Amino acid sequence: MGKRGAFICIEGIDGSGKTTQARRLVEKMRQKNYDTVYTTEPSSGKVGKLIRRCVLNRRRRVPIALEALLFAADRLDHLDTEVKPALEKGKVVVCDRYVYSTLAYQGAAGLDLEWIELINRFALIPDFALFLDVPPEIVVRRLRRKRSVMETLPNQQRVRDVYMKMVREGRLNLVDGTRSREEVSKQILTVVLSFLEKRGLTAKSVG
Repeated sequence: MGKRGAFICIEGIDGSGKTTQARRLVEKMRQKNYDTVYTTEPSSGKVGKLIRRCVLNRRRRVPIALEALLFAADRLDHLDTEVKPALEKGKVVVCDRYVYSTLAYQGAAGLDLEWIELINRFALIPDFALFLDVPPEIVVRRLRRKRSVMETLPNQQRVRDVYMKMVREGRLNLVDGTRSREEVSKQILTVVLSFLEKRGLTAKSVG
């Protein structure tokens, strides 16, 4: 069996450019001959589709604890069906949102962080995780045309506070998301490649 791949996660508050940067990273990694897979949470599985339909689209009011449980269930399914098989094949997996999002968003909504950690205790720990930091004032302006309670300035600040706590704990690596899109993309690629090289994972050994 070949060398195990690498599991990389990118996090950020709504409107931070996280999805754009995750996709850009995958594109640039592929250009450098890394066998790289893009995936996201909620996933495309059955639980993930339920979350998108009932939770993210706000079609019905779901208790915050149930939201966290749904995300945890989707995460385990996502890991078993997509992430782990790709890692076993030696691929680099770039995940757009992961367990840190549940901690940040459901935690900001009032759930106990230790309880969230408990229901996610079987989730795979990423090899490397980034937090794309953009001030809440900026992202709220970017999202001003959308209507969601999650996009209010006080809530976005609470979400960022939880993320920054995880940065201070060393669980997330901070990336300044206020610079130009190209500069941010270059910084992310640089830190990810540096991490992979330290792990001994070159383009020749991955994929």
